[in-house]
Amino acid sequence: MVKNKVEEEVIGSTAVTNIWNIFFRIVAVFAASGLSIIGAGSLVGIDTLTAVIMAGTLGVATVVEKLARAFLDDGKLSASEINAAFAPVDKKAG
Repeated sequence: MVKNKVEEEVIGSTAVTNIWNIFFRIVAVFAASGLSIIGAGSLVGIDTLTAVIMAGTLGVATVVEKLARAFLDDGKLSASEINAAFAPVDKKAG
């Protein structure tokens, strides 16, 4: 019995392209997470630079953890797994 299974794009032949895509998306996560906290840090007495770095690092850590868990699951990263990892930060990614 043959099952119809649609294969998703997996990091492989276009690995370099996907790696750069993930890298630049992670940079964007850092910027979006860090810049969104600028005003809040000053309200509670935290140095602006410290607040930006902490918020950006937390956003990046969340995404990297999800990517790592998806990779550990089957040793591959599909396009939907990559988008799912970025979805909490970028509502348009999922």
